[in-house]
Amino acid sequence: MNHRNKNNHLGRKYGHRKSILSNMACSLIKEKKIFTTLSKAKALKKYIEPIITKSKINSIHSRRNIFSYLKDKITVSELFKDTFKKVRERTGGYTRIIKTGFRLGDNAALSFIELVDFNNYTYTSKKIIKSVRRSIKKNRKK
Repeated sequence: MNHRNKNNHLGRKYGHRKSILSNMACSLIKEKKIFTTLSKAKALKKYIEPIITKSKINSIHSRRNIFSYLKDKITVSELFKDTFKKVRERTGGYTRIIKTGFRLGDNAALSFIELVDFNNYTYTSKKIIKSVRRSIKKNRKK
């Protein structure tokens, strides 16, 4: 049974798991997009969304709380800059997970996790249709 097992342990002890999630959160805030396994991306999503919600209030108390999770002064200061203004206006859902395939070595599911307001691409639904001309063979036997 899987009762009361709220978080994914990722096959690691508490301290190692905490440092992995902290480092991945710092990388996500700095790079805006990281490439990782699907299970780590899901665990990171649950870890970073409350941190971004706490960054909406620009006070010393919230900065210290966020620093206790991230342990990186540069990342915390970047989280409170004007570049994250779009993120602060959102009510939730700050990250997006995009599945990309499977790793060749161990067949682990891979994915991108990115901050939603920092994507550089647009979706277009134009289909390119190539017309193919097929000739009828005239070598019929009569």
